[in-house]
Amino acid sequence: MIKDNCSPYYRCACYCSFKLLRIRKTLSLNKYMLIQWYPGHMHKASKEIKQTLHQIDIVIEVLDARIPFSSQNPMLSRLRGDKPCIKVLSKSDLADPNITQQWQSYLEQEQGVKSIAITVEQPDKIRNLTDLCHKMLPEKSGTDRLINTLIVGIPNVGKSTLINILAGRVIAKTGNEPAITKMQQRIAIGNGIVLMDTPGVLWPNVENKNSGYRLATTGAIKDTAIDHEQIADFAAEYLLVHYPDLIKERFNLIELPSSSSVLLDAIGKSRGCLRSGGKVDRDRVSKILLAELRSGMIGRLSFETPVMMEQELAELLIIQAEKAAKKEARKSKHKKPT
Repeated sequence: MIKDNCSPYYRCACYCSFKLLRIRKTLSLNKYMLIQWYPGHMHKASKEIKQTLHQIDIVIEVLDARIPFSSQNPMLSRLRGDKPCIKVLSKSDLADPNITQQWQSYLEQEQGVKSIAITVEQPDKIRNLTDLCHKMLPEKSGTDRLINTLIVGIPNVGKSTLINILAGRVIAKTGNEPAITKMQQRIAIGNGIVLMDTPGVLWPNVENKNSGYRLATTGAIKDTAIDHEQIADFAAEYLLVHYPDLIKERFNLIELPSSSSVLLDAIGKSRGCLRSGGKVDRDRVSKILLAELRSGMIGRLSFETPVMMEQELAELLIIQAEKAAKKEARKSKHKKPT
């Protein structure tokens, strides 16, 4: 039996198996390698979050509006229990506005969850977060009791900038590189609210391979830990399917390329990314595509929708079930008869 207040993602996981098998893939989960980037300070931060949660009244989780599901920490979803949560969709000026609205409606299906889409150009809207905290905790509003708030998010999602705006002063170091914040800190921001800031945290194993590549595409994973060509290939394939007009306009293409490889070659030739013999420098053109995508120069892009993620989660369940069955079969094969 599925509880009414459970996560929409959990409800999705409970679909009947015959329905799962009918889902068609847009991008294969098996096509791309698994990305793992988990520096030591992230492991430490994850342990500190677990130890801190019992002191917390409300959680603010900062998500990348372009990838709200992939940038959501599955560990936090399990640990926070019934504590209220505000999902902040950061960098919404870079995301497709129609898809951002879909995500807000979808996320708020979960009991105790509110969402807000923001950009760093909207400081007044960001400051409204304190009012929302009070509204979600009416038992503390109008009293002298402090609201203890945990603010979490993946690397490079804009969490530090948000904290500085809320505090009205520079508290957290900011930058375009992931993993700037390295240690936990408590910050009083006024209006009876104390923030517990944590370093940007990923998780040891991003099981959905597409999510791993979305994180890398949007810049959540350090560039020194990724293969630019593979990530650019992933991004190019997605953009050809979902944003063909923006691709044609940005790169002055008369016709839409037939594949990601052809697209990257076309961009390379038009931008002069050539090696001796006229061969396209794939590493250089891959970095150009990712830089322009991340900065919004191509246009407002979202890399996942609620429907897409339900499909991928269902597919992932099938893969996990198959792996479990094979593991059990191996155990049975090697089990000694009694």
